[in-house]
Amino acid sequence: MSSWEVGSMRLSNVKTRSETGLDHVMQSINVLTPFGKKRMKELNPFLPGDEKALQDEFGKLEELLVLAEKKPQIAEELSETFMDMKDISFTIERSKGNALSVVELFEVKSLLLKMKRITELLEASESKLSEEFLLEDTGQLLDTLDPRQDRMHTFYIYDDFSETLGELRKRKREIEIRLRKIQKEIKLEIDRHYGITLTPKFDYTVSKSNKELVKIIKEIPELVAGDEDYLSVTFHLKGTEETDAVNQQMDQLNERIEEEELIIREKLSEEIFKHSLTLLENCNKIGALDFTLAKAVYAKQHNCIRPELVLDHQIEIEDGRHLVVEEILNAKKKDYCPVSIRLFDGVTCITGANMGGKTVSLKLVGLVAILTQYGFFVPCKKARVGLSNYIHILIGDSQSVQRGLSSFGSEMEELKEILDHSKDRSLLLIDEIASGTNPVEGLALTKSLVSYLKARPYISLITTHFDSVAVGGHIRNMQVRGLAQADFHRLEKELRYANRKERIEIIQKYMDYRLYEADNGEEIPKDALNIAKMLGIYDEIIENAKQYLK
Repeated sequence: MSSWEVGSMRLSNVKTRSETGLDHVMQSINVLTPFGKKRMKELNPFLPGDEKALQDEFGKLEELLVLAEKKPQIAEELSETFMDMKDISFTIERSKGNALSVVELFEVKSLLLKMKRITELLEASESKLSEEFLLEDTGQLLDTLDPRQDRMHTFYIYDDFSETLGELRKRKREIEIRLRKIQKEIKLEIDRHYGITLTPKFDYTVSKSNKELVKIIKEIPELVAGDEDYLSVTFHLKGTEETDAVNQQMDQLNERIEEEELIIREKLSEEIFKHSLTLLENCNKIGALDFTLAKAVYAKQHNCIRPELVLDHQIEIEDGRHLVVEEILNAKKKDYCPVSIRLFDGVTCITGANMGGKTVSLKLVGLVAILTQYGFFVPCKKARVGLSNYIHILIGDSQSVQRGLSSFGSEMEELKEILDHSKDRSLLLIDEIASGTNPVEGLALTKSLVSYLKARPYISLITTHFDSVAVGGHIRNMQVRGLAQADFHRLEKELRYANRKERIEIIQKYMDYRLYEADNGEEIPKDALNIAKMLGIYDEIIENAKQYLK
């Protein structure tokens, strides 16, 4: 189990992180480097007592948000620099006692060039940034790997690395010229005596169908058959005593060059190892910069703000938006209706008809709380959050149904998990508990659960259809405004000629998803009957339902 999973399980389970929308946000931020992805994977939540560390995290996020807003070009260039960056931690560690290959040396040089570029961009931003983002100077090592200081993303063992290497390569070039001169003389002799012109590579290819020519060339003493396939045969210059002697010198020189290159690679690897701690620390800093910049850009794109941390266990959201739902609505070119709510230890019930957005409001509270505790800015106009020790959302679980449990059995199984794991400063989000059993027992169970939770130091937010659940002391009743202030005459007019899909969307357009706190004795709006009537349920049935309500 990864550190992300261990740390996260202390605060919430996998389902809660998914249902609240945290996983969606984590998948949506554009982390580019392997170091940033590692940072995100190892992310742990901040718990009560970690407020100072979380404030520091928010401060760093705010620094990069300011950079992204005031210097967008630099933020974009930083992102471009992060692209295609490889994790070469193993190569850096392997430099101890090993000669790195030319490819590995190229990767180290490329990383050093990216580190140099990141430093230049941060300096050009003129921003006051946390030390966690400022890279240690690696210019000396870069000069060692790039003696010509051309600062190109290539690597070659230049003659500049060693006078001995330069001298050996010079002698090799002289021998190559001498060998080529000898071969040219032989080529001219063959041309003069046999009328055959060899290629610049000193070979000659003949079609096997020309048997007479093949026979003639085979008799030329200076040539020997080499490559052959089913169509042709290629002849090459045969070695002479003079060329063999020169080639022997060449082989000896190549061995000495390889030995010298190995010595150079060993020395360069030693230098890399001397700077290994700095390099690895810089990789960690790049990870922090990449991940935090990605969070800042996401916050900028989604109008997220820095939540205010408080020591008391409470959650206050002003004009909050659930990011997943908002993205869906934006794709349909529809507006999101922001929701405000204040929660303290105790039980708060949200009542209202289906289609009223109760579940979305429940998830919004979870999203704001859990984003805060993972160091993200939140999608609100304003937010005040006291950290929780445990967050759990209980919502319909199709997977449990698929594995054989009824929806009610699934709920009870998960409710047991909540009761077993809840502790001081828990945030419990429960959606329509006991809606899958008969209403009499469901109401009794819901009332009993509310009575149990209101005496505990938890913030408990429960959505329910049962009106009387929210009656009694120490229980707050939040109601969805719904269609209470809708223009029904206009609404019915729009519905008259609409098809089934359009009718649902029209009602949603008129629905007010905002919450208000109702007195315990206040009558709950009967939006369900209104919606049923507008969707075509017969008046006789609606009127009888009203009589039963009395």
